[in-house]
Amino acid sequence: MKFRPCIDIHNGQVKQIVGGSLRDQGDQAMENFVSGQSAGYFARLYRDKGLGGGHIILLNPSSSEFFKETRAQAMEALFEFPNGFQVGGGITPQNAWEYLDAGASHVIVTSYIFKDGRLYYDRLRELAQSVPKQRLVLDLSCRKRNFSYYIVTDRWQKYTDVILNEQTLEKLSEYCGEFLVHAVDVEGKAQGIEREVAALLGRSCPVPVTYAGGVHSFEDLTVLKELGRNRVDVTVGSALDLFGGSMKFEEVLSFMDESSNHFCDT
Repeated sequence: MKFRPCIDIHNGQVKQIVGGSLRDQGDQAMENFVSGQSAGYFARLYRDKGLGGGHIILLNPSSSEFFKETRAQAMEALFEFPNGFQVGGGITPQNAWEYLDAGASHVIVTSYIFKDGRLYYDRLRELAQSVPKQRLVLDLSCRKRNFSYYIVTDRWQKYTDVILNEQTLEKLSEYCGEFLVHAVDVEGKAQGIEREVAALLGRSCPVPVTYAGGVHSFEDLTVLKELGRNRVDVTVGSALDLFGGSMKFEEVLSFMDESSNHFCDT
């Protein structure tokens, strides 16, 4: 299990938000933390620590009055840490290479392939023809409904009819190099991880995957490592002291280094 840093950008600022609170109308979100530092500042920090493989998420739609500022922040971060970040938020075959050429290692896609609550394989195949498989990440962020976890899109506001399960992971892995999964019901709440999601990813994910959502303690990291069978990488957001939380950044990095040396995959 590796630590994957994150930079979430909303209304032109680096923020940590409660995931389920995001609304396009009025560009609203319940905020846990708003940074006075730019995305470039965090990119330099992660670069200096050698923490590649993180993600930048643009949380405004392209129709937002704030999108230009949000995109500029993302581009600043890519400039500071070339090939250090995956980028998601409104990615299509038409704009994917804008971010890849600007220094993104991968692009992250959800909403383009999911429309009106359905998965469109023709759109997925079109995307796969534009972006090499190993540079494409599918965001399979999910929320629980009727005892199952359904993939949600459009900045986690809309449910699809696709359940996150072993069959979905296997089928979609044919088109991409990685998955990113936010457990949206606990995203930004720092109240504990979604254990069912972590266990599913550890048991069934055929490609590298990053889990995000609810981590608020070192115990959570230990549980995620165990349930994920040391195969699931992790993002820590609101709980990190960089974003106003109680978990010290340096201690998280030390914990990840030490625990990886004492964990046996079973």
